[in-house]
Amino acid sequence: MTISSGFRSIAVAAIATAGIGFASAAHADSGTIRFAVYKAAFFVGGSGGEGTFTFHGKSYPISIGGVSGGLAFGVSKTYFHGTVRHIRRARDVTGVYGAAGGGGTIGKGAQVILMTNDKGAQLELTGKQVGLQVNADLSGMAISIR
Repeated sequence: MTISSGFRSIAVAAIATAGIGFASAAHADSGTIRFAVYKAAFFVGGSGGEGTFTFHGKSYPISIGGVSGGLAFGVSKTYFHGTVRHIRRARDVTGVYGAAGGGGTIGKGAQVILMTNDKGAQLELTGKQVGLQVNADLSGMAISIR
């Protein structure tokens, strides 16, 4: 059976493209993140905090800032820790992350958040919250390396 050179070229190109896709996914890495955020809200809220991002054994100080809008009121402090996935370099963690959610805390509570930024970095966070906070809102969080 004879395979035409055109068909062979297309098959080689398809295999090469698939290989590049697998190679880029294989080169993506992950790091750990830990930070504390203070949040205050009365329909419109703001949050800020700081922490540490660790990638390839090196720690980077980070700053957190955010805005939320919707049904939200209260004051709280949340201690988050988790993993940042799908990054190639430390700077990939920087950017704006968005989420929609709801919940409430009186005294102590727990949170679980999954967010992605425009570079494809994915945050998987768990946290312990202290304070009085009730929300059903849209929120955004910006992370920057200091």
